[in-house]
Amino acid sequence: MIDLSPLKGPIEPGSNVQGDSIDEGKRLIRQGGDKGLSLAERVMERFHRLTWRTPIHGMRLKGRHPLKLIAVPDDPFMGDAKRGNALLGGTLTFRGEGRAITGLDLAKPDFSRAFAEYLHGFSWLRDLSTVATRAQAIPVAEALMRRWLDAHADTISEPAWRADLWGRRILFWTAHAPLILSSTDLVYRSRVLNTLARGARHIDRGADKVAPGAPRVAALCGVVAAGLLIPGGDPRRAATEAALAKALAVSIFEDGGNVARAPAAQIDILMLLTALREVYAARRLEAPESVNTAIAALVPALLGVCHGDRDVSSWQGGAPVGAALLEHIITATGVRTRPLRQAREWGYQRLAAGAAVVIFDAAPPPIARLVEGGCASTLAFEFSDGASRIVVNCGGARSGIVQLPEMLVEGLRTTAAHSTLIVGDSNSTAIHSDGTLGRGVAEVELVRQESEGSSRIEGSHDGYARRFGFLHRRQLVMASDGRELRGEDMLLPATKRRKLVATGFAIRFHLGVGVQVSPTADGLAALLRLPGGGLWQFRCRGGTLAVEESVWIDADGRPHATMQLVITGESPAGGASVSWAFKRAG
Repeated sequence: MIDLSPLKGPIEPGSNVQGDSIDEGKRLIRQGGDKGLSLAERVMERFHRLTWRTPIHGMRLKGRHPLKLIAVPDDPFMGDAKRGNALLGGTLTFRGEGRAITGLDLAKPDFSRAFAEYLHGFSWLRDLSTVATRAQAIPVAEALMRRWLDAHADTISEPAWRADLWGRRILFWTAHAPLILSSTDLVYRSRVLNTLARGARHIDRGADKVAPGAPRVAALCGVVAAGLLIPGGDPRRAATEAALAKALAVSIFEDGGNVARAPAAQIDILMLLTALREVYAARRLEAPESVNTAIAALVPALLGVCHGDRDVSSWQGGAPVGAALLEHIITATGVRTRPLRQAREWGYQRLAAGAAVVIFDAAPPPIARLVEGGCASTLAFEFSDGASRIVVNCGGARSGIVQLPEMLVEGLRTTAAHSTLIVGDSNSTAIHSDGTLGRGVAEVELVRQESEGSSRIEGSHDGYARRFGFLHRRQLVMASDGRELRGEDMLLPATKRRKLVATGFAIRFHLGVGVQVSPTADGLAALLRLPGGGLWQFRCRGGTLAVEESVWIDADGRPHATMQLVITGESPAGGASVSWAFKRAG
């Protein structure tokens, strides 16, 4: 058993005790979290989409044909050079999937959903402009644009006319207008501009029906941008800005995290708002306070889930994005701030001392109706020493290459793919076949205390209470010099009125790429050699230690073979406790 007596005292400079401490009994509740869209909501959503094909909706899309854009904003971000060079070579590529532009049949798509969203969202314009001169890029951009217009300009269908994709498309069409509007073909130019205006009218009437989070923010960013850049939009500016402010309020928690609880979505929203800010700059206007406030809140929350290698940790199906890219994104925002140590609603707690960083998922999973592909990761953690990741989650369920087997992708969402305790080889929150999360963790109780000698955090969840009768409680204590991380995982009876039976459990610690493991003969410890040469000792008590194979998804969405430490045991009816510790040895 580790010593977890209450700790009090000063914490790291720049923070305050009241802000970083969480008193006993504070709970985070997943209200309505296991409920997807109701039957009525699904019917209304279906009905709304059916109206797209009616003459009434067609009349709504009619209006003045713009002759030009008022301004052309800058794109504040660099694209992917590999994808850009592939485009110059005549191939559209995304996450391991490629299609020759000359053979691309948009009327009969045979590509994945992720590839379709990349194509229809037109972010490939950014990739192309990153590696090519205007003269080189224009033929490629126009060829793809003409194919898209022929297939989708006059036919309103999904996914091409999905509101969030239209919002992204407006941002990319306007920022990269020189690539798609430099033609001397006046009929083609008119068609592009008219389609842009029709798309803006289409999403202006349906953006509020998009799910909160990155999708709704994308749609509203497109609406606002169109109003600023298409002649005649200024009278509605106040209304569209108010709609965007409302979308941000329901998509971003007060602590700066997004409602999907996904770092990938955090980056997405941050890039959308930063790009929108450039639209205002092109018009020599100040961006609304809601946009600037959101950007200022998003950055510290994002930094709070970054390791010492300056890249994000793997949560809710995401993977690292690359330290250079992340630095580029943060620099473009203009925000300079420290990582957020704890976010009660965003749900990620950060322990940092010396060169060590721990990121702890201390909240219920995202609400089912707001996210597809969510993960059952409650009370999992990641742990790094400088640039070396020691303990990770497998990650990548929503960012892996297309070649990943479907069974592996679904497996990456499970509790077992995260560094936490698993009871009865079961997920702490159910994962449905439609991609949503079901019943399981409803409440997380959290305590955090700081002292001169250590930082302590304790969380418990009820994800196994209904099925097995146990609560899972995890305690983490990091030494002030960052050279030791102690933990304890406990299974506690959820109620005295239920008769419990002995239940098997496993505690998994997925190890970072390149971490070499040497288990000891007694089956209770292992020596970990990090890629940079650092040595850490791992010891446990209360279960049997084994070393097994694992997998980790990198920034390119590719899998890497890794190892994992697994402590197994069986909990009697009265519960169980397993203590473990990582200690730097060199």
